[in-house]
Amino acid sequence: MKHHILCINSGSSSMKFALYLLAETEELVVEGEVERIGLPGGWLWIRDGKGSRVVDKHTDFPDHMSAVKAMFTTALDEHHLPAPDGVGQRVAFGGPDRYAPEIVTPGLLLDLRRFIPRAPLHIPPEIKGIEAVAAHYPGLGQVACFDTAFHCSMPEIAKWVPLTRSLRHEGVHRYGFHGLSYEYIVSTLGNALAGKSIIAHLGNGASMAALINGAPQDTTMSFSAVGGLMMGTRCGDLDPGFLIYLMNEKGYDAHRLDLFLNEQTGLLGVSGISPDMKTLLDKRDSEPHAAEAIELFCYTARKFIGTLSAVLNGLDVLVFTGGIGERAAPVRWMICHGLDYLGVQLDPDKNDAHAGIISLDDTPCIVRVVRTNEDLLIARHTRELLFGGAKGKEHEH
Repeated sequence: MKHHILCINSGSSSMKFALYLLAETEELVVEGEVERIGLPGGWLWIRDGKGSRVVDKHTDFPDHMSAVKAMFTTALDEHHLPAPDGVGQRVAFGGPDRYAPEIVTPGLLLDLRRFIPRAPLHIPPEIKGIEAVAAHYPGLGQVACFDTAFHCSMPEIAKWVPLTRSLRHEGVHRYGFHGLSYEYIVSTLGNALAGKSIIAHLGNGASMAALINGAPQDTTMSFSAVGGLMMGTRCGDLDPGFLIYLMNEKGYDAHRLDLFLNEQTGLLGVSGISPDMKTLLDKRDSEPHAAEAIELFCYTARKFIGTLSAVLNGLDVLVFTGGIGERAAPVRWMICHGLDYLGVQLDPDKNDAHAGIISLDDTPCIVRVVRTNEDLLIARHTRELLFGGAKGKEHEH
């Protein structure tokens, strides 16, 4: 049976979406984004599955409700696209006990509201996205897909942080993020991830995961999406003493720290130019600070590969994914330079061509480049939960 599944990824001022047709094959029908929600100069764009722009609409969107309404009205009514049979919503944080996606219920929404302090930048707009769809299509089944679920099966020792046991009992431990991306890569590569592997999801947000036979063992992000690798506007791991210094000597409060660590550091902070890796690569020959930011990003990534390799006791496969991992050949080269002791040796021509395998032939560690597709994974989960069994049939319409 054919099902059209709409996937939504809600941010504080944006809403990305993709509509898939799932049958014997999987087809992207359209994808798009509503930008600058709640801000002047709003923008809705939609392109078809072949990449051609079919909607380019500039108008203000006061809130997520208006964004969803415009998305449905413009896509369905004006361009005669099929109505979705179900909606999959990306949710950043599912808590310690959610190992898999769930059908959205009032109880789940109640839990998500309790989790807001854990992901204050992500969960509120995600709840708004879920509620906006429910208001526009009250009978439409929705599924929440959690970015933390993939990491829930990590060994307990990898979840611990050396704080007090009372905080551990309150749920203060390492969770990890980008789980939907990791799950997609695992499902795509299958047996090619046999043995010891590291997946490097490198984009504006960046993290890595260590796996044995595709099962998660450790990851670089921790309690929040700020930790681990240096990112576009996020600092990654810090000595807690830096935060105490900023509070005591610079007068930072919690709100200012949150803004600083999430939006003003990372590639943007070090370069003083941009959080965008492509922009920095274009400027690195003329702007020393751009070159320095790139070098620090690659140095940090290389250190974490070493750390995760120690967890695995070796490395058989290294996978690059995410916007930077898939498209920035110089960054991949700089990260891998100096990893010879792990058997990592790149073929420069394959790397420049973004080939599927970019390592030299007959090297101990295979290095791959794989395009991630979290939306397609969300669509698959949504279809399975809503229509895969007897319970799912009641959502069909």
